[in-house]
Amino acid sequence: MITEKSNTTLTFEDFKTEVLNDYKIAATSRECSLLGRKEVLTGKAKFGIFGDGKEVPQIAMAKAFKNGDFRSGYYRDQTFMMAIGEFTPKQFFAGLYGHTDIKSEPMSAGRQMGGHFVTHSLNEDGSWKDLTKQKNSSADISPTAGQMPRLLGLAQASKIYRNVDGITKDKFSVNGNEIAWGTIGNASTSEGLFFETINAAGVLQVPMVMSVWDDEYGISVHAKHQTTKENISEILKGYQRDEESNGYEIFRVKGWDYAELVSTYERAALIAREQHIPVLIHVNELTQPQGHSTSGSHERYKNSERLDWEKNYDCIRQMRLWMIAINIASPEELEEIESEIKKEVLEAKKEAWNSFINPIIEDQKNLLVLLEEISSASINHKDKIQKYISELKVIKAPLKKEMLMITRRILRFVEVPSSKVLVSNWIKDYIALTQPRFSSNLYSESESNVFSVKKVLPEYAENARPDLDGRMILRDNFDALFTKYPEALIFGEDVGNIGDVNQGLEGMQEKYGDLRVADVGIREATIIGQGIGMALRGLRPIAEIQYLDYLLYAIQIMSDDLATLQYRTVGKQKAPLIIRTRGHRLEGIWHSGSPMGMIINAIRGIHVLVPRNMTQAAGFYNALLECDEPALVIECLNGYRLKEKTPLNFGEFKTPIGVVETLKEGSDITLVSYGSTLRLVEQAAIELQELEIDCEVIDIQSLLPFDINQDIVKSIAKTNRLLIIDEDVPGGASAYILQQIIDQQDAYKFLDSKPQTLAAKAHRPAYGTDGDYFSKPSAEDIFEKVYDMMHEVNPSKFPVLY
Repeated sequence: MITEKSNTTLTFEDFKTEVLNDYKIAATSRECSLLGRKEVLTGKAKFGIFGDGKEVPQIAMAKAFKNGDFRSGYYRDQTFMMAIGEFTPKQFFAGLYGHTDIKSEPMSAGRQMGGHFVTHSLNEDGSWKDLTKQKNSSADISPTAGQMPRLLGLAQASKIYRNVDGITKDKFSVNGNEIAWGTIGNASTSEGLFFETINAAGVLQVPMVMSVWDDEYGISVHAKHQTTKENISEILKGYQRDEESNGYEIFRVKGWDYAELVSTYERAALIAREQHIPVLIHVNELTQPQGHSTSGSHERYKNSERLDWEKNYDCIRQMRLWMIAINIASPEELEEIESEIKKEVLEAKKEAWNSFINPIIEDQKNLLVLLEEISSASINHKDKIQKYISELKVIKAPLKKEMLMITRRILRFVEVPSSKVLVSNWIKDYIALTQPRFSSNLYSESESNVFSVKKVLPEYAENARPDLDGRMILRDNFDALFTKYPEALIFGEDVGNIGDVNQGLEGMQEKYGDLRVADVGIREATIIGQGIGMALRGLRPIAEIQYLDYLLYAIQIMSDDLATLQYRTVGKQKAPLIIRTRGHRLEGIWHSGSPMGMIINAIRGIHVLVPRNMTQAAGFYNALLECDEPALVIECLNGYRLKEKTPLNFGEFKTPIGVVETLKEGSDITLVSYGSTLRLVEQAAIELQELEIDCEVIDIQSLLPFDINQDIVKSIAKTNRLLIIDEDVPGGASAYILQQIIDQQDAYKFLDSKPQTLAAKAHRPAYGTDGDYFSKPSAEDIFEKVYDMMHEVNPSKFPVLY
């Protein structure tokens, strides 16, 4: 164990220097906020949301924050980031202007509005930095309380590193001594994600320090409308640990009391770091001097008494008075410091603006030279071209958008061929140069992405026959993976003691322990959050959501946090989380869903894999553990008891990601599907063959990415017909699949008949066998749909059925 205490006694001069440095950081942050608001109101920046009023408690938090620790916070923590040395005033303004250079704006290269913070966990090649030698912040998101589930996983990683043998801790942990620090506004504690996370952390007993910044308001809504008793620490008293039961240590401290804040955070860190006990710090009596954001004014909803109180109890003012009272500095000394800070921040603003705007102005100048040449060569439209040139000239602070808009409009009137080529090339080159600054890194661009994994076929004994339940294929493959990868772990509802509801993990907890194969409560959002946080710290978690339908509880976290992570950090953080679930056909509204259209359109940035059997699924797990990207694997609910051949190379065979598989070759029509429905498609294809209709059957296998080798269009070029069979609602995944085939693969060129889809009914599946038959495509539906399409081709050979 480590402690945060030092045997060195601080002299008064050392103490004075430290306090003054803290004050300088707080005052610098405040000046950035004040000047930042002006930049928005003058139009240089689009929107501003700042940390004013929260500076002093963030200073105290930063003093207890050590190398290896992780923050999971929200958009008020600019002072904290400055205090740990990961954020400068110049970077503050670069973020405000949306600078797309990651070196100038390291928080997101302009992809997120200011106030969203991150540290870089990865080297340029996508490999891990040594996270134990730097102070870390997970990448912020805007959705209120959305940072909470991830926080749980960041804290749990320390528990895993401390208590599980065999894991390589280098770069990720020093004996699990790292704390996960959470921050949230008092109003956002009303969110379910807050309570779900607080409860789970108390159950798990992980080193988490949760700070609630309480200024009594949520935008304009007072705490009396937000929180019972208007006091979050009061209503969480039941979580307070005692001699008989685990729980939290709970502190309440005034946000303007520098000395007490520092003491409180030191005590909290010691408890969490050494004992792995979660701590809640309720920081109250805070202010918000400029209101919620630049989109409004707090004078509209705060009365004069409240506004006067906020001026008096502003944390920087109170710290200033305290320093004067104990002779750390005189008013004159502080005024000199504050004056110098104003100059430094103003200079940082100017430098950030010039760094942002000057390259664009240079582009503008070069473009104007080109356009003047085009105008002089114009025969019939010189006046129109010159009008647009004049519009571009008067723009003093141009946007790239404005230059492209004007140039693309000019192109419409360029009649000289050589001039048209010049303008056209400029547009294409400028877009090619600029677009990646806004669109790169949705998926991993490292050498460990999913496309780096080579296909490895399952190996079988000679004359092997299907004799093993699908669930046992999974079980034996997971066994091989947990042996091969000590950093791999799995958790979810009913995962541990009973080996999951379908026995795909039978005996695994007994063999690998209850930290690596773990039961958790019914709390889907924080199951995903656990996975994100642990993956951010170098572990390889598999988070299980018991049924696909229940993924809806977690879809917001998957969509807003996990799916956007590589994108919003421009590839500077990764969380290669594998999400395991089961879905498709079974019984009832909430155990047989296939809401694939919703899923694939909500979680771009996460791969979506839809194996038809458990050998395929196992191959996906094997492939994903060699990659650095997140993925969702959906096992077939009705496939666990179906017999499959026993592979000899568990843990080694790999299902290629983004590659389709042709299950049956044919010449008349291409049938495309995935998952459980494929068994019905194959059955219908056999029956159609009896009528001399030769179907080609293709298993998509992977919805995201989709058919990277464009094998489906090759099939359509041979058959000239296409039917997509899907058990999602009409227009769900089938619409996406059709768009990929028609738009991306240009299959329309080879079609002799209208491409068609066959989906489930618009309602959710009804209960029971008949409910399934009348809710989702049956083998008879598929047969008759194909038959009708062939009737159109040859009515005499295939007369109307009915």
